[in-house]
Amino acid sequence: MKFRAWLAILAGFLPASLVAVVAFLTAYSWPAIRFNGVNFIWHDVWNLGNLYADPVHVGGMPIQPGAHYGILFLIVGTLLTTAIALVLALPVGVGAAIFLAEATSGKLRIWLSSFVELLAAIPSVVFGLWGYVVLIPLLGRHVYPAMAKVLAVIPFFSGPPGSGYGLLTAGIVLSIMIVPLIAATLRDALVAQPKSLREAAMGMGATRFEAIWNVVLPGTYRVLIGATFLALGRALGETMAVLMVSGNALNYLPHNIYTPVSTMAAFVVSQLDSALQDPTGMAVRSLAEIALILCIISVIINGTARAMLWFWARSPQPGGA
Repeated sequence: MKFRAWLAILAGFLPASLVAVVAFLTAYSWPAIRFNGVNFIWHDVWNLGNLYADPVHVGGMPIQPGAHYGILFLIVGTLLTTAIALVLALPVGVGAAIFLAEATSGKLRIWLSSFVELLAAIPSVVFGLWGYVVLIPLLGRHVYPAMAKVLAVIPFFSGPPGSGYGLLTAGIVLSIMIVPLIAATLRDALVAQPKSLREAAMGMGATRFEAIWNVVLPGTYRVLIGATFLALGRALGETMAVLMVSGNALNYLPHNIYTPVSTMAAFVVSQLDSALQDPTGMAVRSLAEIALILCIISVIINGTARAMLWFWARSPQPGGA
């Protein structure tokens, strides 16, 4: 019983740490929550006010004259970059996992799998620097102008192609960062599927691709859902890489896919130094409120993943466990 109790205590550190973080962010940002209200989410103007003037009192709380905090542009930027990253990374990750599990074997599979896993270990600032030096000039000078011309009939793809910084660039960098998470996790699940599934499907006349796609892959849907939401969490919280390639836009919503944007995590880092100049502390507390909302979004997404896995567990699953 002692061993079991110690395991329970150790396991309890994880949910306890989450509760502690949420409690701290809530307590620290509470003055900002009272001051900003629901307009914090629906307005897209972030203004620290006149930092050189004497503070004024609004609702009993001191703020700088002209201070206003709204993060709609951050929420939109975060969700759009994450959505683009998933749209790009999911098919590539699934394809890479199928290739590693079904088209390679022996030492070749080991080496290629190790290479994919090493991609996940590269620091995000390295991806950001690569995007800044290589990707932004390439996309801004050659790819985006051509895309804007060819895809002009599609509203969100038309308009000025920009300089390379922006929504699509951030999504591409994020997709490269999360592909290894999807590919490595799904590859292990595919390798673990019994060979009898493939043999039975091919024995009934299915091609190798049909056997993999229609029989083997459906048996790994729970793993795929889990890996997708794990990658989604990574994309939502990514900071430095996005900050280096997104353009760090302020106070406006993107009008096309090339528009500079800013995400919640990147904005907290970029604005912290300026917020510390606010003598009332309201700017820093508003940044903490951003962190709290981002944390809540992550919890909701992970809860959705758990609900989907629970629903999938109760549903008949083709192709095995």
